[in-house]
Amino acid sequence: MTEKRIVIAGTGSGVGKTTLTLGLMAALKKRGYTVQGFKCGPDFIDPTYHTAVTGRPSRNLDSWMFDAAVVRAILHRGSEGADISIIEGVMGFYDGKSPLDNRGSTAEISLLTESPVLLVVNCHSMARSAAAVVKGFQSLEPAVKIAGVVANQVGSKGHFRLVQQAIEQECGIPVIGYLERNGDLHMPERHLGLVPAIERGELDTFFDRLAGWVSRTVDLEQVLALADAEPLGGAVASLFQPRREAQVQIAVARDAAFHFYYPENLELLEAFGAKLAYFSPLAGEPVPAGSAGLYIGGGFPEEFAAELAGQTQAKASVKEAIERGMPALAECGGFMYLTEAIETTDGDVHHMVGIIPGKVKMQDKLAALGYREVEGEEGNYLLPDGATAKGHEFHYSVYEPQGDFPAAYRTTGLRGTKAEGIQYKRLIAGYTHLHFASAPELVERWIQACLEWQNRGEPMERSWSRTQQSDDETGREWKERVDGNG
Repeated sequence: MTEKRIVIAGTGSGVGKTTLTLGLMAALKKRGYTVQGFKCGPDFIDPTYHTAVTGRPSRNLDSWMFDAAVVRAILHRGSEGADISIIEGVMGFYDGKSPLDNRGSTAEISLLTESPVLLVVNCHSMARSAAAVVKGFQSLEPAVKIAGVVANQVGSKGHFRLVQQAIEQECGIPVIGYLERNGDLHMPERHLGLVPAIERGELDTFFDRLAGWVSRTVDLEQVLALADAEPLGGAVASLFQPRREAQVQIAVARDAAFHFYYPENLELLEAFGAKLAYFSPLAGEPVPAGSAGLYIGGGFPEEFAAELAGQTQAKASVKEAIERGMPALAECGGFMYLTEAIETTDGDVHHMVGIIPGKVKMQDKLAALGYREVEGEEGNYLLPDGATAKGHEFHYSVYEPQGDFPAAYRTTGLRGTKAEGIQYKRLIAGYTHLHFASAPELVERWIQACLEWQNRGEPMERSWSRTQQSDDETGREWKERVDGNG
């Protein structure tokens, strides 16, 4: 018995991997197949597209953040109930952590998961030369299974036939279709501000048209045939097996403003004994009653800054929970939300929760992007005594602090090591998105901290109104601070 999974890889960035991936997902779903999406690496944007098209949460497969067994466990778990899993690659097929080996590359993911590969090749102004490109990719790592090719930037059906004949003769694998140059569909530029549009369903028509476009020139039956793979062996999903019944409730902010969560993070919390209670700060919902922990993930608070600022009850509830010592983790957008204000690129200032002194200022260029090795600073109960985890940093804002809080982490990336984030009472907050699968003991510690807080009789009630501040008060506090009078 076989399973169906396939890696969509490219000869380089910008060759059409995402266009083909989304088109295949949409086309197969229209035919009645249940499709599961995956993305190589830590990317947040493309998985959001996958989820919008397939209706199933897309997952990241990252051989840098976790070991081979965890990569396989995530693939196995995510693929449950799906007819086919489509794994979108990153950069060029062999591009990863080092130019000298496969570490961190799409090629490594294909090897770890024993998945066939569909290679996307930009064939603009090429015919027989396309065969040389494919042959090079085959020979660099003979262990990988490049099962087929899709030709992109093809000028005509005749051009496609030339490319197809050359590759099939010289490389011995099928060219199963093509994408036309100058098509009337162009993939929108992927950036953070586009994701809310996806969330609102504004790209549904585009996805539907993309499905039709790909279906006309790519043989879907061949895709399904090439995707045949042997089932992953071993107890690969053991990491996510429930260890105990729910012992404690953790509130999770989840709405259009806060939705960047690795699915595995939430599943590991549940596996280790947490009941997750979702709430929407954007809709004005307070921290759910009975909660003994708080998780505010990443997202786009800047896109909804005015709406978030107006939800004073929700802000007061979050502030009270943290002030009372509830064990809390805030990442990126969550960190931004907990500051005093977000200043948008047009200069408007919107008052946020105010638990972290200072504001964040949006800018048009990336402030940080890359992998992070994370070491807990002194006092960090999630990563005590120098315990480590791995994560990813990706944001357009810059934090302008007021006051002095102990840092949450020391993070190491390509540009060196720096102190990152803040600690306040039992709040751990910073820009880094931690992947809990890189350090499952972090989950154990968090749940234990929540249990201790719960056993002291501290779980949240709907008492946020006691500490609620008016907009006038919040605005006055902020003005005093920025004027230097507070």
